[in-house]
Amino acid sequence: MKRHITLPCLFLLGVSLLLLAACAGPAGPAGPAGPPGPQGPAGPPGPAAELPAGAEYVGSETCSTCHAGIYETFINTGHAWKLNPVVNGQPPDYPFTEVGEVPEGYTWEDILYVIGGYNWKARFIDKQGYIITDAPGQSGNAEYLNQYNYANAEIGFEAGWVKYHSGEANLPYDCGTCHTTGYSPEGNQDGLPGLVGTWALPGIQCERCHGPGSLHAGNPRGVQMTVDRGAELCGECHIRGSIEQVNAKGGFIEHHEQYEEFFQSKHVALDCVICHNPHQGVVQLRVARQADPSVLTTRTLCENCHFQQAKYQDSQIHPGVAECIDCHMPRVTKSAWGNAAMFTGDIRTHLMAIDPNQIGQFSEDGAVALSQLGLDFACRSCHVEGGRALPKTDEELIAKATGCHDRP
Repeated sequence: MKRHITLPCLFLLGVSLLLLAACAGPAGPAGPAGPPGPQGPAGPPGPAAELPAGAEYVGSETCSTCHAGIYETFINTGHAWKLNPVVNGQPPDYPFTEVGEVPEGYTWEDILYVIGGYNWKARFIDKQGYIITDAPGQSGNAEYLNQYNYANAEIGFEAGWVKYHSGEANLPYDCGTCHTTGYSPEGNQDGLPGLVGTWALPGIQCERCHGPGSLHAGNPRGVQMTVDRGAELCGECHIRGSIEQVNAKGGFIEHHEQYEEFFQSKHVALDCVICHNPHQGVVQLRVARQADPSVLTTRTLCENCHFQQAKYQDSQIHPGVAECIDCHMPRVTKSAWGNAAMFTGDIRTHLMAIDPNQIGQFSEDGAVALSQLGLDFACRSCHVEGGRALPKTDEELIAKATGCHDRP
């Protein structure tokens, strides 16, 4: 038999439920949380975060507005003059030297850049970005004189023209890594085929070592510049090849190998800035010393560390006529001029330890310098026929050099 719930019955049931709810006691404590449910769908993306713009290169003259004293010394160093544009057919204006000539057949209107020119030598780049190696529109003349060497009175050379890759066709300029600021090996500067890579600024300017400065210039207190005093930073440019050996050619160490030379000795534990103020160059200090002999070309002296060796010398003559660097940092390196017969180049080496039983300086094939100084350069740069002192035999040099700084 079917049973039917009538409308009055439903009404009474609802009233009963309401009465029961009204009479219910307070809610009990919450039970333990259940396991987490599945992750919901991802929401819409929010607004993109605003990142600060990257720093840009602003040039050393901008740095000078706040760092005038540093700029005034730095701009007289060789760093600032590694690559120099020729503007309106006028030669660059250097601090201590003057490039008054260009290679034969050219005028200043034909020159795009002068490479170097600060103290030792100058090379020239044509309007297509190639290093000039021959007369205009020609190639193949291996006797063409294209590099200008300055006079060097200290080693007895007058100014003159010499050969550099003479006669080679379309010699590219690929030296931007160490001659420019903000260098990239990609592309060609100004779209010129001879200029390998691009750069922000010619020459080694403040930002080559300290990084691009636009953010710092805009907020000097809030954005700090890079200050790296490590020798490795200097070694990015003062190096020629593998750090484990010092390259040589023609009876001399090749130039800009100071970091490799440093690597050969205990001095590798030092930083370059211990002896050198990075904002002052040795050349400008030599010029200042001519007017004031109290000016030092380095920040510290050899005898500050090697005081015993400076005090004890087996010679009464040497202390009066020679400095420590004349024997321990002779001119073994050649940038422009060198006289192999006189054991004299035009740059002092950073090989400093002398082996009193070593006469020669180079490997048998002449391609590598030995780690210690031999007596040819340490002694014969003076004690040679036509030199500043009487010539000496190998045996005489070995006898004098052995125990030279021993205590009596």
